[in-house]
Amino acid sequence: MVIMTLNCGSSSVKYQVYDWDNRDVLAVGAVERIGQEVSPIDHQYNGEEIVKEFPCPTHKTAIEVIINLITDEQHGVLSNISDIKAIGHRVVHGGELFKQSVIINDTAMATFESMIHLAPLHMPANILGIKAAQEVLPDITHCAIMDTAWHQTMPKEAFLYAVPMEWYENNNVRRYGFHGTSYIYTAKRAAALLGKHALETNVIIAHIGNGASICAVKNGVCIDTSMGLTPLEGLIMGTRSGDMDPAIIPFMINTAGMSADEMDTALNTKSGLLGITGRFTDRRDIKKNAAAGDEACQMAIDMECYRLKKYIGAYTAALGKVDAVIMTAGVGEMASHIRIKALSGLENIGINIDTDKNEKAMCRNAELDISTADSPVRIFVIPTDEELVMTEDTYALLNGTYDIHINFTYSFQSPDYVNKARKAAFARDMVKLPYLRDLVVYPPALIQEMGI
Repeated sequence: MVIMTLNCGSSSVKYQVYDWDNRDVLAVGAVERIGQEVSPIDHQYNGEEIVKEFPCPTHKTAIEVIINLITDEQHGVLSNISDIKAIGHRVVHGGELFKQSVIINDTAMATFESMIHLAPLHMPANILGIKAAQEVLPDITHCAIMDTAWHQTMPKEAFLYAVPMEWYENNNVRRYGFHGTSYIYTAKRAAALLGKHALETNVIIAHIGNGASICAVKNGVCIDTSMGLTPLEGLIMGTRSGDMDPAIIPFMINTAGMSADEMDTALNTKSGLLGITGRFTDRRDIKKNAAAGDEACQMAIDMECYRLKKYIGAYTAALGKVDAVIMTAGVGEMASHIRIKALSGLENIGINIDTDKNEKAMCRNAELDISTADSPVRIFVIPTDEELVMTEDTYALLNGTYDIHINFTYSFQSPDYVNKARKAAFARDMVKLPYLRDLVVYPPALIQEMGI
């Protein structure tokens, strides 16, 4: 059985094709710049990678291109499109109506459309992608994997805002949180690495990419997270401001003559690291220019790491006892300079980062430990796998075995789990970076089985 996952952005479609029976990723890729004259597609399959260009004026065209490519005689991985039995779609916002993944029907689609205002940058693209995929593949099951579902365990004191209560009662104004599929994967993997039951584990997880958030997990469930009603709140991000004094909004509207729409655009697309540096959102560019003496870039690093450190301290207080801090997503997995600056100086709360290990931990294909040997709190770098969560939810929905994560067992919860898609890549990493052996968290028997 083949399960496909789609993650549709405003001008992109990311996809994965997964062979359920063999637990193997057949292909992954992304179509970018949808709506422009030419759209590049990066397609990876059977250890190969190709980049092609196609005209993709719409999401439907992009999905048709993907389907044609994965069934192509030369570059494809399927002999027939009928091999695909279901598609799992990432849906950013479920509000209070969807507290778990669901099979998509007309009622679900109408509900998604009613929640566009809660995530106006993300929901329209998600909905477009679902409709396009349903047009191209109308006879299979389509499922929605809700980004907000993981956070439904937050208590009211964490998810409510100190605003008039009727805003919540009449307008659903509350903290929802995002990056839920990433947190499911990394929280369950952290428990396995710690040798603990998933529901007996306290961890702090920082998902740091262009969009960034952080989550406090107590006894295996979310009790707080940094993003709020929308993905704007919390950490400093690529183009989003994160936390700020809300009075800045009317102040700038009144003094600079900005409209509400202009303010929304500024906070979501012109702030964050871009706003601080005036030029960059990519941490690699910021790091390079900071090293060359760009004061704005150095300030961006300082501000981002300080915000991270404050949240880690706050969530340590909220949890009481912390088993591990996890860094994940593109920046969390690869930006050693962000990790060291955010985590240094926290020894008084048991978080001791090993400077040498942290600098060497530049690998997205294995789970690494960058804490000192005597650190009371472990520090793990765990490459996230949101697509696997989406795939397993979709399969379970298709077969009637799905339940919320508290009552559901994922394959990656096993201490013996090996991510097959990353196994070969990690073996190649080991040839170039043999010191990674000292950072890998896997048990010795598993390391031997992987050929490390």
